[in-house]
Amino acid sequence: MKEACLWHETSPELPLRLSSLETELTSDVAIIGGGITGLSTAIHLAESGVSVSLIESHDIPNGGSGRNVGLVNAGLWIPPDDIVDILGAEKGERATRILGGAPAEVFSLIDRYQIQCHATRTGTLHLAHNAKGELDLTRRFAQLESRGAPVEIIEDERCYQAVGTRRIRRALLDRRAGTVNPAAYTRGLARAALSLGVKIYTNTPATGVTRPQHDWVVTTPKGRIKASKVVMATNAYTNDDWNQVKQHFFPGYYFQVASSPLSDRLANEILPGKQGAWDTRMVLSSIRRDADGRLILGSLGQGQGRPEAYIRGWADRIQHHYFPQLGKVNWECTWSGRIAFTPEHTLRIWELAPGLLSVTGYNGRGITTGTIVGKGFAHYITHNDDSLLPLPIENHRPVQAKAARSFGYEAGFTLYHTGQCMRVLV
Repeated sequence: MKEACLWHETSPELPLRLSSLETELTSDVAIIGGGITGLSTAIHLAESGVSVSLIESHDIPNGGSGRNVGLVNAGLWIPPDDIVDILGAEKGERATRILGGAPAEVFSLIDRYQIQCHATRTGTLHLAHNAKGELDLTRRFAQLESRGAPVEIIEDERCYQAVGTRRIRRALLDRRAGTVNPAAYTRGLARAALSLGVKIYTNTPATGVTRPQHDWVVTTPKGRIKASKVVMATNAYTNDDWNQVKQHFFPGYYFQVASSPLSDRLANEILPGKQGAWDTRMVLSSIRRDADGRLILGSLGQGQGRPEAYIRGWADRIQHHYFPQLGKVNWECTWSGRIAFTPEHTLRIWELAPGLLSVTGYNGRGITTGTIVGKGFAHYITHNDDSLLPLPIENHRPVQAKAARSFGYEAGFTLYHTGQCMRVLV
């Protein structure tokens, strides 16, 4: 089993050949970060005639934008009533409404720029793994349905036909959602941005952002960009201490394991509608297939650097639990990505200084949230109006005890997975 990201290797959108920045530029807006947020911002700005220069410290994609599960999910991780409890009624309902429409924004970009990313639009399935999970799904369903979301509870034989396992008897189908190859989606966004005149430079890390006079200056090892506005779109992959985004999240990880392509007969028994799925476990397991019929399992935690026996043992345990009909599965590759968590489980959007915009804390919902935040940033920059953003631009206090939070999460994930491998947990 090799350590490599499946999405990069199977992307229909080919890698872009881009150079690093080795000169001085002037643009209306400079964007730091070539993931989904940065590229969506660039596209929506360029569509409005704004000149944009974007830098990425590695290739595109590098971080979570190309390494996630590929679920085009609606809403935040937590249910709507919990969002209202945390944020208040006005902001909570705003976030639920705008992010509820985020999958449609993703699919609109895919259609507009003919992005080849194996997109499916048949929804996602949230799977109740036990009686408590069934109650949780019933609660989520009632909250979403009351807000007009096209959701449905499927049960028993219909649930078996939709998922392919007898272990699940109830699931929540959200018809707004779907799946993509996330690396292909990100590469397609970059291609679209280039076609609109956006200047993109890879292998170009930002080394600082200053404002010596009226404009901002983004410095790089061999160049710099002068711009009236700067968007910091580095999210979970913010590493530099000078970048204040780093103060507003604590990092977590997510690992995935992909099988070799299954036979058509076996593959089509599992999620025949091609939905992506995840369960209600305390430490969830995600399940989906790719365009070639591979089974892809994932869960919270760091897989990189783990012994292969640990990763393989976990994957075997989950596969045998849910899909024993597959028999022995050959696991082809594994990879991990980083998540930006916040204590309140919601994103943070702020303007550190006039014209310096920042965002972080997608908490595992990067494809849709990054896309919609990019559109909202562009509207704010061009109209001085933040109403298209899922939350208003406001000040936030830095996250406290970041290292302890990350350690606690990772230790808990590891303990849980060990329990699964030892058959103490199911």
